[in-house]
Amino acid sequence: MLEPLVAALKDAGTHPMLPTICGELGMPAPASDGSKRERMTASFDAVADTDLPAVARKLLVRHPPSAATRNQIQDLLWTDSSCPPIPKRHRREVARRLNSENLYGDARRFDELLESLWILDADDWMHLLGGKPTGLRAEIQQHVHRNSEDWSSEVLFDKLGAYEASDRRFALFLEGLASANVRPDEAAQRHFVACVNEPLRSCGVELRETDAEGGYPVFSLVSLLATAKGRPKNLIFASPEKPDLRFRDALDNDVEIVTNADKVLVYDRPIGNDGLRWNDLQQWWGETEQIFDATQAKRSLYARLKASLPSNSPPQTLLFDAFFEGFRSAVPNLPALLPEVWLHWDPRTVKERGPDALLRFRMDFLLLLPQGVRVVIEVDGKHHYADSKGSADAQRYAQMVKADRELKLAGYEVFRFGAAELQANSAKMDVKAFFKALFKRYRVSTN
Repeated sequence: MLEPLVAALKDAGTHPMLPTICGELGMPAPASDGSKRERMTASFDAVADTDLPAVARKLLVRHPPSAATRNQIQDLLWTDSSCPPIPKRHRREVARRLNSENLYGDARRFDELLESLWILDADDWMHLLGGKPTGLRAEIQQHVHRNSEDWSSEVLFDKLGAYEASDRRFALFLEGLASANVRPDEAAQRHFVACVNEPLRSCGVELRETDAEGGYPVFSLVSLLATAKGRPKNLIFASPEKPDLRFRDALDNDVEIVTNADKVLVYDRPIGNDGLRWNDLQQWWGETEQIFDATQAKRSLYARLKASLPSNSPPQTLLFDAFFEGFRSAVPNLPALLPEVWLHWDPRTVKERGPDALLRFRMDFLLLLPQGVRVVIEVDGKHHYADSKGSADAQRYAQMVKADRELKLAGYEVFRFGAAELQANSAKMDVKAFFKALFKRYRVSTN
């Protein structure tokens, strides 16, 4: 797909300009000899397979091809992305539900949305040259804008190819229709979301408010089967000891660490539908600690997180190290592995609270994946199933599995490692294999 597009860039500049063109695409500088086509092709051939997706994304932005080719490349890129499936039947039900609704509030932004996702013309060059719109673009102008009663939403969806499109493309279409760009009125946004969520929920997905932009809500398509209901508001982590905290402003949910603030980390930025990646965490850490060198910020953050791991649990440290050693250069774009995350916080002690005490205060590790997926990883030592004398404790084990059930019902995925498992010679390879399988399951790219 990419090679002929890259080779065609020989016409984008002179010989001296080719290194700049290659650099903008993330490709190595071309050889100094040969024709322009040969130089561009040689540069492309030198790109590692794992780097091709990044080259493709930059190409789509800097040198966009025809809509048909663009869509083919996008669909290839999206095969590694996390997106819940939406069967054709439910897509038709969504379209049928919209037959009696306004498809847009801003006609220009609606057209821009269609242009960004669908193939509207067979002869794009006529439109680019300022000629009269032809093909599907002209039909939309005639039957959707000028005579809005001509086409139902079902007909428009069919003409666009929405019923057969990839799940990711259809999701972006719905998210775009719900956006403030297409519907510059919050009430209209929420009405549209309520309309389409009725048929969507029957296949286990919904449009959910996941962020805000410019004072308007942002809606993303998420799975109902493996996601928590709300957005993270207080992410308190890297503290093996119970933090001393209070609400500075209870109305705004503003948390303040009262004592030993250096022993507790509170991530205070919005976490959107992409989850929390190491890059996001590193940027926050660098700005918070005023560390402006990216390499220094990365090392400092890694050291700070590792220092929060319990000194009496080498298996937890091994799992933490194995994650970073196993993925290395891919880590910046992977979900951040957060240690010692506080799930429940109660100002009273368990003894003071009595039988109503929450069973699990802290999670060993937490990952916030795209689409609202929350993954908890626990490392089980003897204290999870035995008393202080080392004898099996059925009551302690029962409390642990009860807490697991509550977490799963709340939308968390829980995975456990036995401490002995992480002391085997193959432990680091086993940890990497687990994370590879986990990311594959949730379509998180490790390239």
